[in-house]
Amino acid sequence: MTAPNTTGTAGTLSKSEQAYVWIRERIDSGVFVPGYRLVLGSIAKELAISVVPVREAIRRLEAEGLITFERNVGAQVAMLNDGAYSATMQTLGIVEGAATMLSAPFITASDIAAARAVNARMIESLDHFEPRRFTELNREFHSVLFARCPNDQLLDLVHRGWNQMNVLRDSTFSFVPGRAAASVDEHEGILQLIEDGADSLEIEMAARAHRIRTLDAFAAWQADHKRLSPAQP
Repeated sequence: MTAPNTTGTAGTLSKSEQAYVWIRERIDSGVFVPGYRLVLGSIAKELAISVVPVREAIRRLEAEGLITFERNVGAQVAMLNDGAYSATMQTLGIVEGAATMLSAPFITASDIAAARAVNARMIESLDHFEPRRFTELNREFHSVLFARCPNDQLLDLVHRGWNQMNVLRDSTFSFVPGRAAASVDEHEGILQLIEDGADSLEIEMAARAHRIRTLDAFAAWQADHKRLSPAQP
């Protein structure tokens, strides 16, 4: 999709175009994440224009598939194919769980220490939470756990799943920041199983359940969001 031309000044753009460019830039930059509610009155006030051109801009972005408009919910940034997101998370849970299980016998004490160091940084970040940074550290942590998997085809599937997640959603933790604290606790649990030489199936199921719990948390957030969101003026 072609990005909007923002080379013109506000004085040369119509009010509708100003609103379009302003909203579009924030969607493209990730300031307005998927699911973010767009309150027309607030945007109009920010741009010092009336609600009418903002509504025109919203309709244009809706036609481009960047915004959805639902009755009793209003305008919000499109969720970027939630069906694909759920399918990818489910698949990643299966293949990453298997890769972690196969990797476990080859994980060294140094690997465990490195993973714990990353998890410690994740814990520290909870006080000043930044979803994108947390997600980056999360991938770094899990990479330690599956990197020694001897099955190259399985590893390729795991990397594809992570890359697909980056395309579908910048960070699930933007929507469910409360999931982050539970996530780091589960990380330590998986590390402890590997360190203790637990049964391979137990390791696999722990890694898989960890992924699915994040999906479940997002699904619960989404259900509450649709139920509680007030009507858009």
